[in-house]
Amino acid sequence: MALEPNKQAPDFTLNSTPDQRLALRDFRGKLVILAFYPADWSPVCSDQMALYNEVLPEFRRLGAELLGISVDGVWCHLAFSKDRKLRFPLLADFEPKGEVARMYGAYRPGDGVSERALFVLDREGIIRWSYVSPVGINPGADGILEALEALQQGRP
Repeated sequence: MALEPNKQAPDFTLNSTPDQRLALRDFRGKLVILAFYPADWSPVCSDQMALYNEVLPEFRRLGAELLGISVDGVWCHLAFSKDRKLRFPLLADFEPKGEVARMYGAYRPGDGVSERALFVLDREGIIRWSYVSPVGINPGADGILEALEALQQGRP
């Protein structure tokens, strides 16, 4: 069961490259979108991340940073990101496998991958919107955009 709105988002630190780590706490003061997805290179994940790459200017216009998270390793992320020309970080929830996804209730233990789960965090790190899509369906960006617009208007 994915974490629901009005809960503090668990802090984490994950690799974005073999020698760089990003911590969620580094994004305090900004709106944050966490996009957990099952795997680099899968057709639905490829479409989902490509869509978010296209919508990224709108996310940023609304004051949000996007972080993609899966259980794939940093080398896989780097190849996927380069191939898809992604302009946002992909974080490796690789070892211990799925630890961050588990903290967010977004791990599929039977499959060994993350759920297709989305979280929008406010500037204090509180989850304001969450959604888990069926693993075979691209959830799109509408829910994320609606949540960001609500936060911009001062609505939770």
